[in-house]
Amino acid sequence: MKTTSRRSLAAALVLSLPLALGACGSSDDSGSGDSSAAASSAATPAASDSSMAGSSSDTAAPSSSAAGNGMDQAAAPFGPGCAAVPKSGKGSFSGMAQDPVATAASNNPALSTLVTAVKKAGLVDTLNNAKDITVLAPTNDAFDKVPKATMDKAMGDPKGLLTTVLTGHVIQGKLTPEQLAGTHKTLSGSTVKVTGSGESFTADTNAKVVCGNVQTANATVYIIDSVLLPKS
Repeated sequence: MKTTSRRSLAAALVLSLPLALGACGSSDDSGSGDSSAAASSAATPAASDSSMAGSSSDTAAPSSSAAGNGMDQAAAPFGPGCAAVPKSGKGSFSGMAQDPVATAASNNPALSTLVTAVKKAGLVDTLNNAKDITVLAPTNDAFDKVPKATMDKAMGDPKGLLTTVLTGHVIQGKLTPEQLAGTHKTLSGSTVKVTGSGESFTADTNAKVVCGNVQTANATVYIIDSVLLPKS
């Protein structure tokens, strides 16, 4: 009986051993699975962080753009008359910056009378081909203030009086707002005195700058509210 009991005990041990080993293997697999899950879980935040880093980079981009805009704003046109300039298209500030001054002015409806006078005087090519000039550009309303007899006389003498009047609004060199105040020689040979500072300037005592620091391909334009007539 003792021998039978021993054999039974040995058989039981043999049968239970694979079960125990299977259980260990299952436990290891489970642990390995948990380990893989943990690794996957650990990797997920890294991917998430990478995504957030990308988001952060995207968010930072406007700051750089804003800085660029800030620089643009520092050199931006100024004055109440700028509101009359088209917001888009060739007559806008960005559109005018692409063309030489006579062409740029022709796309701005507020300067149509000036453009008509420039064409009549045959000065389109002269202005477009000039290098680095400053133009004091009278608005349509500025020309409306000129006495009709004076305007008719000028338009009737395009190569003489009209040319003298128009070139009397053109200064050699592109003047920044910081350089604008002072006495400047014009292409007509006359001089123009500009007073003021910041964003408030007056040319020859009565012509106020209503929209200043407008850029074209070859000129800086200061739009004024009166025509500068030759001093008699």
